[in-house]
Amino acid sequence: MRPHMLRVTAFGAFGGTAEVRFDALADSGLFLLHGETGAGKTTLLDAIGFALYGQVPGERRKTKRLRSDHAAATTRTEVTLEATIGGRRFRVTRSPQQTRLKRSGSGMTTEPAKVLLAEHTGGTWQTLSTRAGEADHQIADLMGMSAEQFFQVVLLPQGQFARFLHADADERRVLLQRLFRTEAFRAVEDWLAERRKETANRVREAEQDIGLLAARIAQVAGVPVPGDGGGQAASSAGNTAAGTQPGGAQHQPGTASALTVSWAEGLAAAAATGRDAAARVAEVRRGELDAEGGVRAERVPAPAFRKLS
Repeated sequence: MRPHMLRVTAFGAFGGTAEVRFDALADSGLFLLHGETGAGKTTLLDAIGFALYGQVPGERRKTKRLRSDHAAATTRTEVTLEATIGGRRFRVTRSPQQTRLKRSGSGMTTEPAKVLLAEHTGGTWQTLSTRAGEADHQIADLMGMSAEQFFQVVLLPQGQFARFLHADADERRVLLQRLFRTEAFRAVEDWLAERRKETANRVREAEQDIGLLAARIAQVAGVPVPGDGGGQAASSAGNTAAGTQPGGAQHQPGTASALTVSWAEGLAAAAATGRDAAARVAEVRRGELDAEGGVRAERVPAPAFRKLS
């Protein structure tokens, strides 16, 4: 938000009308508001907050009395701020609720608070809203922060800077995220964290399935399950399945599964070797049986035939 012009009438320390052209000051970079106590420095800052949010910072927000004590009875309290917000130029004119003399007759009457929000487009000012709630919502969206956040990180009330510095980490993080518009980075961070959580859950489920399959393999093979402490083949795998590598070091995710797979592959290789050996023995025995069967066939006498008459 870059202010261009501020005009106050019968507001705070100013009984009449005062106007500040910020563009002339900002050409030199930073500028300083200075003056004697009561000269109206705080009033100008209050006027900016009031124009944007309809309230002032600090303890003064607790009272609705914003009208100057030095203003004439017929002068209407009003604040106008021209500023560029998000690359668009706006003008906000606000009047607080105030009591004035009746235009006819005697006595006083109360005027409600008013607001006019306009945007400079095409060389002219176009009215956007004259309703307080609607205008406040549009301005808050353009500013990207609430009145409380604006007063805490941008327009700090007197004596409140220490309060911001001593705020807890969560509160300061939220305020600074809104101030520097880091919501997109926060969304990416949350997405990555959620993906990490989902992936960890899938890995854990897969490792559980591998553990169940390993138990079935061990039951069929008649060997200990990795981690039960039995057998040389299961020893190193068992250490990792329990959460540590041999020597007590923490294992990396997936190490236990890798060693379980290696253990299963070892059992499969051993079974294949045993199968091949058994096949060779069976082949030898089959040859011996075939040879023995041929000998017996030669020893069987030929059948005798009688001629039947």
